Amino acid sequence: MESLDPVLLSRVQFGFTISFHILFPAFTIGLAAWLAVLELLWWLRDRAIYGEISRLWTKVFAVSFGMGVVSGIVLSYEFGTNWSVLSERAGNILGPLLSYEVLTAFFLEAGFIGVMLWGRDRVPRPVHVLSACIVALGTLISAFWILSANSWMQTPQGYVLQDGVFHPVDWTAIVFNPSFPYRFMHMVAAAFLTTAFVVGGIGAWYLLSGRRADHGRVMVGMAVSIIVWLAPLQLLLGDMHGLNVREHQPAKLAAMEGHWETQRGAPLILVALPDMAEETNHLELAIPRIGSLILTHSWDGEVTGLKAFAPQDRPYAPIVFWSFRLMVGVGMLMILVAALSAWLFLRKRLFDSRWFLRLLVLCSPLGFVAVIAGWVTAEVGRQPWVVYGLLRTKDAVTPSLATGDVVFSLLAYIVVYGVVYAFGLYYLYRLLRDGPAMPVEGEAITPNRPMAVAMQASTGEPRGPGSSPRAWRCSGPASSRSPSSPMSSSTASTSASASCSARRASRRCATR
Repeated sequence: MESLDPVLLSRVQFGFTISFHILFPAFTIGLAAWLAVLELLWWLRDRAIYGEISRLWTKVFAVSFGMGVVSGIVLSYEFGTNWSVLSERAGNILGPLLSYEVLTAFFLEAGFIGVMLWGRDRVPRPVHVLSACIVALGTLISAFWILSANSWMQTPQGYVLQDGVFHPVDWTAIVFNPSFPYRFMHMVAAAFLTTAFVVGGIGAWYLLSGRRADHGRVMVGMAVSIIVWLAPLQLLLGDMHGLNVREHQPAKLAAMEGHWETQRGAPLILVALPDMAEETNHLELAIPRIGSLILTHSWDGEVTGLKAFAPQDRPYAPIVFWSFRLMVGVGMLMILVAALSAWLFLRKRLFDSRWFLRLLVLCSPLGFVAVIAGWVTAEVGRQPWVVYGLLRTKDAVTPSLATGDVVFSLLAYIVVYGVVYAFGLYYLYRLLRDGPAMPVEGEAITPNRPMAVAMQASTGEPRGPGSSPRAWRCSGPASSRSPSSPMSSSTASTSASASCSARRASRRCATR
């Protein structure tokens, strides 16, 4: 065990924990925005189906949000236990950025997520819609600060170094560092695509199974309406991000593209086996000159190779090369799904083509695969630096860290994560398998207004939208119509109860 490197083990441990964590924000960022749209549609169009779908996916959001928060807390502890030198030297910059995320985003989400989860039938519908919109905004603000901190480590600016410690001098330059705008747009688009493919896959599953078909049509329709334009746009955002990497992190770009020699008119290497020891590629398949066209937008543009950098300053090319191709391959598959969606929509066969619905089900996890592959490309490509060009990873680890401590904590994380997240994912499966809850005739729910509570106490009748089917039936033929708003529901319920009370009083008088 003593032969194991604590630096490598710490990297493996951080990579393992963050791989779990990043899946949940990548899903909940897009899901929160979609829930806000559903709530708006439910409020403005007053169609029950939007409320039923929103109720189901709000439960999914709550579980995913909780697992994301728990796994994120673990990462903050690792900064102290495994990466104390990084915290000591870069804490003046990373500390405030991560604190801003808590103060502006997490508190905002925590303040309104309770209303979103439990206030659906207890507050006016506009208030519930507002809470969903604020939670969605909070997830975007959270992504803003986290990606700003990570992007600063990729392209640091706005600092001075004093005795090896980073001190901020320009917070605008720190927050809006050169890679941040591209990485933020790229990540948010990836989150929205991740959610769209999950929602589309679940909706297609409902359509294929023949149950909850109306809900499935809404899910598939809304999902492909995002995929059809966002998947091609993600390709453009990726190209912009690649040009930024070429300017600020040329060694990472060389590893991503598999180029060893600096050359003009560089080929596009499709597949290869990069060899770090021999500084070459084996079994290479390439298209001449296309590499320069993509990377420089010129047929004769110069592309820097890995040999331009000292061996100790190069990232591990095989991992970066293949993780980048996995991400791009998934992106191309997403574009194919977008094209098929548009074609079937124009032919009015989007919901009837079972082969396409099966494809959507199979493509449900594509977003998660792309997010992990992109994260590996970005973080392994940054090596051997933890703060690019300034602080090496091996110098950022806790000096007193023992190999046995890392091995024990890594094994503990694997066991705990395996158990906890297995139960969490199984619960999510149960929620989605059961589908949206359908309204039940005669079912009573908690009153949603203080006046309704007072009326219930005085008359003994249930109150609230959808909670008094007995009163609706007693009120006559008009009772079969659903109320159009919470206020009309409460008023109608009160009127119906008064009518019922009057009839009971008349019957009592008649018997006397």
